[in-house]
Amino acid sequence: MLSPLIDVATLADWLAQEQPLAILDARARLDDRDAGRMLWRHSHITGAQHADMDSQLSAPPTPTGGRHPLPGKDVFADQLRAWGIRPDHQVVVYDDTGGRMAAARAWWMLHWAGHRAVFVLDGGWPAWQAVGQSTETAVQSASPDASQWQPQYNDDLIADMDDVATGSAVLLDARAAERFSGAYEPLDAAAGHIPGACNVPGQTVLDDQQRFLERRALDRCLPEATDIIAYCGSGISACQLILAYAVAGRPWPRLYPGSWSAWSQDTDRPVATGRA
Repeated sequence: MLSPLIDVATLADWLAQEQPLAILDARARLDDRDAGRMLWRHSHITGAQHADMDSQLSAPPTPTGGRHPLPGKDVFADQLRAWGIRPDHQVVVYDDTGGRMAAARAWWMLHWAGHRAVFVLDGGWPAWQAVGQSTETAVQSASPDASQWQPQYNDDLIADMDDVATGSAVLLDARAAERFSGAYEPLDAAAGHIPGACNVPGQTVLDDQQRFLERRALDRCLPEATDIIAYCGSGISACQLILAYAVAGRPWPRLYPGSWSAWSQDTDRPVATGRA
C-alpha cells in the first residue's frame, strides 16, 4: 500500500525533476486567522500555494456545522481548480505541527474530492528547513496553470451527528487530555467530551521531531474496530488521526466534521467529563 507520507529528499527530487506537482502550505493557528497566510508570505517551500484553514479548507462557522464546517462541494471544486490541481498531479501538503494544523485536513479533503495521489510531508516545514532546502516568498510565487478537474466526492468518509449519537462506532477524540476531560475549554460551548469516546491526542502518533511513528508503534496507540469515527474540536486535527491510520495501513476512521464545537452547542446532546 502506498504510504500517504513523503520525506524531504523525495519531495526535493520531485521538484528537481519538474514532475506534475502541486504543493500546498496549510500552516495555521487556531487563535489567529491570519497566521497561516503570514507564515506563508514570509517563507515557504518553492512553488507552494497557501491553503487557508479558515477560508479555503472550511466554510463559515454555524451552530450545526461547528467552527470549521466542510465547504460546499462546488466551492471546494472551484478552489481546487484555482490552485491548478489536476488528476495527474502529485499533491504534497505540509504544515509545521505534524499535520495537525492543517495539512492532514487538506490531505483528507483532497481524498474526499477523489484525488488519490496526495501526500503529507513528514516532519513538515521544520524538516524542510532543517536541511536547507529551497524556499521562496509569496512575491516570487508563479500563478498555477489552469485546471478543469471535476472532483468526484466520496461522502462515505464522513459521519454526521446522528451517526455519532447511535453509539455503534468507536469514537476517537484527538484533543489534548485537559480538553477531553473538561478541565480546560477555551473555545467551545461546553467542557468535556462525547460520552463513550476514547482520547487519542494528536501528539500520541508523532515522535519528538513531529514525524509520524512507525507502523508498529502506531498499532500500539490506535484502537482497532470495524467502525471508527474521529473527531476533535472542529474537524481539523481529527484528520491527523485518520492520517495515522492510513500510515499504519489500516482502514480509515470516518470524520465527524462538526466535532465537539457542533456537539457542544446542541443542548439535547449528552456531555461527559473526566478521563475515559
